[in-house]
Amino acid sequence: MEPGEREGEGADAAAGAAETADPERLKALSHPLRRKILRRLAAHGPATSTTIGEALGENTGTTSYHLRQLEKYGFVEEIPERSAGRERWWRPTRGPRDVRMPAAGSLAAADRPVLAEVLRLGHAEDMALLSRLPEEYERDREWARLSRGFTHMTREGLAEFFEGYLRLLREHGFGPEDAPPDARPVHLRLFTLPADED
Repeated sequence: MEPGEREGEGADAAAGAAETADPERLKALSHPLRRKILRRLAAHGPATSTTIGEALGENTGTTSYHLRQLEKYGFVEEIPERSAGRERWWRPTRGPRDVRMPAAGSLAAADRPVLAEVLRLGHAEDMALLSRLPEEYERDREWARLSRGFTHMTREGLAEFFEGYLRLLREHGFGPEDAPPDARPVHLRLFTLPADED
């Protein structure tokens, strides 16, 4: 997911983080077109349902409906000063940019499939990005950077490392409306897996 937010998983949301534990809010993120709309707004800044529809190959009625659903659950907001008549301008909601998925055990059994679908969609998006890495790395190493790591950590140390990574994103990142002219939208991913299960 890339709605102009940093997505993380974990039950311990840090200060400034917002956990998406509401099942209805999770359902809003489980629709592929809504995720594309969020990524579009995060990468290219404010847009109307018409301009988003043109960019994504969808009709305006469809994108308008999904924008209203995203607004209902707090992921996007209208920009009243830019909207006029029937033309409404949208942007990612301002506020916490670190949105965390709940632990599966914190959800009712009936809501866990929704979380699984959100994570499945995110995994598919991540795999599509990963498949682009060799070509992008060859084209422009200044923007396509990579690192592979291996170390031993304690549970507490790993949690601290993760929070430090998110602090660096907040320190060095910009939203689409406040980015300097030489900034580009950049996909960033961090995941950790225990190696003793290999």
